[in-house]
Amino acid sequence: MTEQEYRATIGLEIHAQLLTKSKLFCFCSTRFGDPPNTHTCPVCLGFPGSLPALNHQALGYAIRAARALGCRVNGRSRFSRKNYFYPDLPKGYQISQYRLPLAVEGFIEIPVSGASKRVRIHRVHMEEDAGKLVHLAHEGTGTGTAVDLNRAGVPLIEIVSEPDINSPEEAQAYMSELRLVLLHLGVCACNMEEGNLRCDANVSIAPAGSKELGTRTEIKNLNSMRFLRQALEYEIERQEEILREGGKVVLDTLLFDPEKRETRSMRSKEEAHDYRYFPEPDLPPVEVDEVWLREIEENLPELPMKKRERFVRDFGIPAYDADVLTQEPELAAFFEETARLGGDPKAASNWLMTEALREVKESGVALRESKLTPALLAELLKLVAGGAVSGKIAKEIFPEVFRAGTSPRALVEKKGLGQISDEGALRGVVEEVLKEHASVAEEVRGGKEKSFGFLMGQVMKKTRGRANPKSVQKIMREAIGKG
Repeated sequence: MTEQEYRATIGLEIHAQLLTKSKLFCFCSTRFGDPPNTHTCPVCLGFPGSLPALNHQALGYAIRAARALGCRVNGRSRFSRKNYFYPDLPKGYQISQYRLPLAVEGFIEIPVSGASKRVRIHRVHMEEDAGKLVHLAHEGTGTGTAVDLNRAGVPLIEIVSEPDINSPEEAQAYMSELRLVLLHLGVCACNMEEGNLRCDANVSIAPAGSKELGTRTEIKNLNSMRFLRQALEYEIERQEEILREGGKVVLDTLLFDPEKRETRSMRSKEEAHDYRYFPEPDLPPVEVDEVWLREIEENLPELPMKKRERFVRDFGIPAYDADVLTQEPELAAFFEETARLGGDPKAASNWLMTEALREVKESGVALRESKLTPALLAELLKLVAGGAVSGKIAKEIFPEVFRAGTSPRALVEKKGLGQISDEGALRGVVEEVLKEHASVAEEVRGGKEKSFGFLMGQVMKKTRGRANPKSVQKIMREAIGKG
């Protein structure tokens, strides 16, 4: 799409599963991955005579998210029945909020091209999730579809943005930042593969400079950042092509096919259900106590954007490092505690982003479940900074520190891995290397600086990486006559 021709207008509806152990209106478990239909009861299945009761923790999490997004929490809100038929909706209606939502009029700042952009939040409301259809293929008997209702009744918040987003890149940045906010708040696991963070995208295009918005389409159930961006890129291009050829975009609900990277019609809005909302008769209005609201506000954590800014300002690390470290709350906290315990901030950042995350990936053990602690990492960094051990040796012992929680200092002493800084001992090794590689030494004397690195490597090899690099470099240059 050429920016001068058309302008895209995008609004996102993010569905986030709240991190409670039980469902929104009953005591059934929200645990993921258990056998189908093992977390159900008369309430979440909608049996006659069963009565829902609001999960107080879910309400608290919803308020926490709403206030972190700058929303005004309504003192009184209420649930409604959203009526429609679908096989994974056991009651024939979904309990949601409609005319009186929990919260309204918020915003979130997102990073865009090195600056920040404010995207307004229209509303945050609570609702229960539906179940899940599982499409099966049976050899010799064709295909079939089963229904798993474990997810039916799981607590969600829906975060609806204003149409302030103007490109797929901005949409991806918005969803990414919102994910980080929810993670740092501790109200959502944000694991998109497990379906606890999903997105519907409304998109339209209009000629650049036009005050009127174009006809919108809605792309449903996008469950990855990559798919969100790809779907919007395709849909914007599709709508642009229609307008260029003199056609009209039709109001429609779409699904995105990740394999073909294209959208396809799910149903026409003209044929869509009239949901016939009406107040939920089995639930009283939700009234938020002012004292409780203030308590929630006072306990809000530092949000990701502010944390990134503080890490750069207070610890002097690059913006890139701060961005990586704040992708997970536990990683940010680990870094900050390591620095507080005396570990050099930049070194701590480097080790966490490389060695620690590599161990997490290779071992399959999350950082919080490993034996590595900020105190152990700070101890290791101090050994390297003080010259007691080389960086190479530190990397060799790191896996044992990570997996067994062994003291780095104890490991160095036990295995005799301390750095050799004694110039007398190192001079003997240097002379031995220069004798064995006399021709390479001549190359260095002739100005071939790359060969100097080879000689340094030979010394490190002979000392099993224990030689102090700065001392070796000094002795080597003196011996070659290039000091």
